[in-house]
Amino acid sequence: MSVGTIIWLSSELMFFAALFAMYFTIRSVDKGEGLPWPGAHLDVRLGSINTTVLLLSSVTCQMGVFAVERGQIRRTAKIWQFRQWGLREWYVLTFFMGLYFVCGQAVEYIGLMRQGLTLHSSAYGSVFFIPTGFHGLHVVGGLIAFLFILGRTFAAKRLTREVQVSAIVISYYWHFVDVVWIGLFTTIDLIH
Repeated sequence: MSVGTIIWLSSELMFFAALFAMYFTIRSVDKGEGLPWPGAHLDVRLGSINTTVLLLSSVTCQMGVFAVERGQIRRTAKIWQFRQWGLREWYVLTFFMGLYFVCGQAVEYIGLMRQGLTLHSSAYGSVFFIPTGFHGLHVVGGLIAFLFILGRTFAAKRLTREVQVSAIVISYYWHFVDVVWIGLFTTIDLIH
């Protein structure tokens, strides 16, 4: 299961590499139709907050992996004693952080559309919305995976090797999504 996931993530890496190539190719030939690149005001502050939350969600995800590796599905102490949290608590927190990121992206999209930047408005609109939109779909896929693994932990009578491996594989995917976002955010929001 782990090897298959790594192979699949390698193909996803190639997909995002093509999206980066699209961005840089269009950027190099776009004359901007009289507008300076990107032709819209990007909310770097909002993007930075969203990025920070997404990156911290990788930390909480990894804490869940550490918990499942030691065989701990649920917390063993009070809720505020996070050092005693199990996989469930860490993955629930990771889920909500990922959900925050998706909602933050939606707010940014709405703001850009109000400025007139859409998928069809300019070359920049295309190279902004296509990669970030596909990334957003990948984040939503990760959120669904978190819900499935959390459901499995409640359905199983005991911690099985399959649940452990599934939780670890989901973390591979989540870390991948975070690394891709670092590249996208740096390229589109910071360097543009």
